[in-house]
Amino acid sequence: MDWKWRLPFFLSLTLLLLLRLSSAQMKGFVSLDCGGKENFTDEIGLQWTPDDKMSYGEISTISVTNETRKQYMTLRHFPADSRKYCYTLDVVSRTRYLLRTTFLYGNFDSNNVYPKFDISVGATHWSTIVISDANTIEVRELIFWASSPTVSVCLSNATTGQPFISTLELRQFNGSVYYTDYEEHFYLSVSARINFGAESDAPIRYPDDPFDRIWESDSVKKANYLVDVAPGTTKISTKEPIDVNRDEMPPGRVMQTAVVGTNGSLTYRMNLDGFPGIGWAVCYFAEIEDLPQNESRKFRLVLPGQPDISKAVVNIEENALGKYRLYEPGYTNLSLPFVLSFRFGKTSDSTRGPLLNAMEINKYLEKNGGSPDGEAISSVLSHYSSADWAQEGGDPCLPVPWSWIRCSSDIQPRIVSILLSSKNLTGNIPLDITKLTGLVELWLDGNMLTGPIPDFTGCMDLKIIHLENNQFSGALPTSLVNLPKLRELWVQNNMLSGTVPSDLLSKDLVLNYSGNVKLHKGSRRKSHMYAIIGSAIGAAVLLLATIISCLFMHKGKKKYYEQGNLNSLPSQSMDFSKANGPAEAAHCFSFSEIENSTNNFEKKIGSGGFGVVYYGKLKDGKEIAVKVLTSNSYQGKREFSNEVALLSRIHHRNLVQLLGYCREEGNSMLIYEFMHNGTLKEHLYGPLTHGRSINWIKRLEIAEDSAKGIEYLHTGCVPAVIHRDLKSSNILLDRQLRAKVSDFGLSKLAVDGVSHVSSIVRGTVGYLDPEYYISQQLTDKSDIYSFGVILLELISGQEAISNDSFGANCRNIVQWAKLHIESGDIQGIIDPALGNDYDLQSMWKIAEKALMCVQPHGHMRPSISEVLKEIQDAIAIEREAEGNSEELPVRNSGHASSMNMGSMDFSATENYISIDESIAQPTAR
Repeated sequence: MDWKWRLPFFLSLTLLLLLRLSSAQMKGFVSLDCGGKENFTDEIGLQWTPDDKMSYGEISTISVTNETRKQYMTLRHFPADSRKYCYTLDVVSRTRYLLRTTFLYGNFDSNNVYPKFDISVGATHWSTIVISDANTIEVRELIFWASSPTVSVCLSNATTGQPFISTLELRQFNGSVYYTDYEEHFYLSVSARINFGAESDAPIRYPDDPFDRIWESDSVKKANYLVDVAPGTTKISTKEPIDVNRDEMPPGRVMQTAVVGTNGSLTYRMNLDGFPGIGWAVCYFAEIEDLPQNESRKFRLVLPGQPDISKAVVNIEENALGKYRLYEPGYTNLSLPFVLSFRFGKTSDSTRGPLLNAMEINKYLEKNGGSPDGEAISSVLSHYSSADWAQEGGDPCLPVPWSWIRCSSDIQPRIVSILLSSKNLTGNIPLDITKLTGLVELWLDGNMLTGPIPDFTGCMDLKIIHLENNQFSGALPTSLVNLPKLRELWVQNNMLSGTVPSDLLSKDLVLNYSGNVKLHKGSRRKSHMYAIIGSAIGAAVLLLATIISCLFMHKGKKKYYEQGNLNSLPSQSMDFSKANGPAEAAHCFSFSEIENSTNNFEKKIGSGGFGVVYYGKLKDGKEIAVKVLTSNSYQGKREFSNEVALLSRIHHRNLVQLLGYCREEGNSMLIYEFMHNGTLKEHLYGPLTHGRSINWIKRLEIAEDSAKGIEYLHTGCVPAVIHRDLKSSNILLDRQLRAKVSDFGLSKLAVDGVSHVSSIVRGTVGYLDPEYYISQQLTDKSDIYSFGVILLELISGQEAISNDSFGANCRNIVQWAKLHIESGDIQGIIDPALGNDYDLQSMWKIAEKALMCVQPHGHMRPSISEVLKEIQDAIAIEREAEGNSEELPVRNSGHASSMNMGSMDFSATENYISIDESIAQPTAR
């Protein structure tokens, strides 16, 4: 063949082979361009299809500077309502997949209101999407083992703005690199996938990675990524091919670059999205330098307090059985913090510093099994697969229920209501409805249903059945008599025949069977109460009874609120069965006693929104603090009564003791034990800070005392008590600077079995839970937010709100501290008054937990018991550091170093997910 023809021939053959290879690699790939209108292939060879099968939502076109990829020029957005909107993708059962969603806001609604909403996989909450920049793409990735032929990705619960999505991608794996013993019960939520030593900022993905994983460059610095790279870290690379053993390992291009610690160590600190929690962490090594025979590279992972993990020595060439070959040690079950610090240090007999090519870290995300009624209700849907209302997808109850059902509040919720009135239903009632054992209400009226009424005795909780205005035929089933809770049965205007069962007529039941020409009333037993709706007299009696009932209720309610003395306190609703000792009534002091003990209210020691506080001393020498109510309003009286009712019944050494009250001559006063060292606020940034400051270990002890008091309120009282106004001025200190929580005027009792208490928003600006402010739904997690602010105050010595302490564009300690902590600059918020007298690891531990406490959603915040444990761990670190100060040349440092590894804590006993005890200790991959 002439050479002039050979070149085009070989080029064509090569192109054909590449196209075939590309097609083979893309098996199991789904790339949805949300809001797109046509199929296209992008610049890297991925084939995109529009999401035109999604019947919900609206499409918007956006334009973002420097973003030219077609899949990011459109998006689909959904109403900010209480529904969820789901994509359902076909998958192959018993196969592993990578699921990826992306979100580019682009100000599609022209409102510049940054959206915030949730995404879920089936019944499992996956992530909260928080948009903070209109031009930045948010990415979420999940690795899962398909246990069914479909997977649903749902958007729901818009806090602000509208939920939206830009792309939805599915990538099928063909091996077991991501196998874990727990994959049937846990997903892997991708937190980090890093290409160390990358030659550019551009990520590596398909076609270099045949599974289209995105390997981010370590040179891209961002808040949720790598910070504090140690000096002496240099990049190296090779053009030699890397043997990665199998194609699910990192691609060769990723392994051809690395970082080397020329000073003998590689030290990194990185923020892990979604943590703390249990994680899957793997490092990837390949020796890509040609070392002389007399040189070696040996190193070990050094983790503070983890001598077992730090024992293993890595010799890449030896472990991988040669150069340019992959070695991948790792742990498939580690307790990881929000800020992960790690170091690889060379051994004493090594001539070269450590080397690192790549790393992956994923978090275990526990699957929610969803509603036990999922299978039954799916079978019901199969009869109406083309109906619009049957297209919602996902779990029927979680994370929010379908628009036409209601569910119980159980962890595995049951369907309690079906609301399908006037939905053009035809045919018989699907028998699978009778398998919904938790069903309480069934509304199928106003349709064209035919056939007999089925046996509902499998639904023993049924109270209300609406089957009117259909075309049901046959008899009214006698089995309805066997429903013990049935209170309403509406079957009028059907084609029923025969006799109404006599036992049904004798039940305490609202029954309407009019309009069934061939259905007749049979004999009726004497009943306690029954009603046959349809007669004017029956309706009038019912209406009259309702009016009388309402009048009595209104009168009684008014009378209750008009009562103004302590006898009206709702003490009978409290059951502090776990209190330390029996409930006691508060002592009633006379006004003259208080006047004498305070020397006619001579010494004012404090003031607040409630009133003025005076110092006093009783005849027996006991020192007291007298808080005088300045407002005689209904609100003030209610807060006064509330505090007396609460504090006279709860007793804990970390709660300020109420000694009694006084209500005479128009005065309302509360008498407390006197706390000699005032408030925490005064010691952090008040007049008491002049010339002295509380050291870090003492601040931790104050935090511990306060947390113990709050833990008692949340878990030791029945029902639980929500403080609602936690702040540094409500934490008082005794002679020994031991802390006690005070001021319960705004506290609320939790309602047993209810997730929140609806409440008019009360509290203090700077400490107020933003979710509570928006929803007016109070939970114990509102206290957690406030306590997180107090922890930030303890770290920084700054007040919660300031016009000049946090910079020109920030007045809030949460926003200010978050910017510093998430960028790794904890030194930027530490109180200068602390000097160097603290251990950086304990400081990081409290900073991380404080950020968890001030998460925007309550369900993302820890319990007070978890916070307390973290504080106690930090105290233990400080005491250990004091005891071993000779072994630690440096107690704190402004950057990650070989001496300080931040807040790595693999020994924590708290469980973030329920995994078998066999993985309580890390196991190598």
